Amino acid sequence: MNDKKKDLIQKFAALASLMLLVAVFAMTSDAFLSVNNGMTIALQVTSIAYLGIGATCVIITGGIDLSVGSVLALAGVVAALAVKAGVPVPLGMGLGILVGAFCGLLNGLCVTRLKLPPFIATLGMMLVARGVALQITGARAVSGLGESFGELGNGALFRVVTIGDDGFPNVVFPGIPYPVILMVVAAIAVAVMLSRTTLGRHIYAVGSNAEAARLSGVNVARVTLVTYILSGSLAGLTGCVLMSRLVTAQPNEGVMYELDAIASAVIGGTSLIGGVGTISGTAIGAFVIGILRNGLNMNGVSAFTQQIIIGLVILLTVWIDQIRNRR
Repeated sequence: MNDKKKDLIQKFAALASLMLLVAVFAMTSDAFLSVNNGMTIALQVTSIAYLGIGATCVIITGGIDLSVGSVLALAGVVAALAVKAGVPVPLGMGLGILVGAFCGLLNGLCVTRLKLPPFIATLGMMLVARGVALQITGARAVSGLGESFGELGNGALFRVVTIGDDGFPNVVFPGIPYPVILMVVAAIAVAVMLSRTTLGRHIYAVGSNAEAARLSGVNVARVTLVTYILSGSLAGLTGCVLMSRLVTAQPNEGVMYELDAIASAVIGGTSLIGGVGTISGTAIGAFVIGILRNGLNMNGVSAFTQQIIIGLVILLTVWIDQIRNRR
């Protein structure tokens, strides 16, 4: 069975799982299919999707990035500290994304130049980035950032609000949250890059067989470096969006987010051995995780039980991936 056929089968299975979850939770909760809850799910999925897109590119090359949860925290607090120091909000958030890209660059250099295993290189960055975030904030939240800082995370396009007879605003349509729009744009851009550009073909080639790619003229180190920079940049974007939603920068934000990112990619058909994966599959995987969490919350399932269920889903998915690769 070739890689394309395996990827399609995995993607179909993930989509079927997604539809099954929607059907089950729609029957168990009347509010699950409401417009407001749909927007809530989409907003909650954005963080998983941003990180998952970056993780997909890294995993396709045969690597792994465990640092994104810590990098997003560092990027978010840097953006917040810059804004609090008087830097305009767009520039502050741009600085946060650059910090994420720089962390990705360091990860890539450790892997390509120092020849460290990706697991070890990004594990080290996970500890360093979290430590720096805690150090520069004194392990305290950064608050007092102003309403403009929260616009990116809490604003929405096409939001419709009317004033009722009682003088209070009524939300007719909650609008499309800005983070959701960013998610769609990022997903389309990276999907096009992977499927329609030379860089995308080289990313798949490196993951399929790095030595054969090198002999074919592919700069393996450069391609690998680009994927880690992309992953770091998206982690930086995630940090800025999350801190904007809270209108407060938390240095402890993003703990264990790297596992959601990897899980969304694997659920969507990205192979942990490299060479196989798509952004559309990762998007499906992100929604599987998001809908699972949302539905369990609406049915009163405890957070501890949710961790158990999602952990079992990840184990099952990786097991299926291993069986598929052996075949």
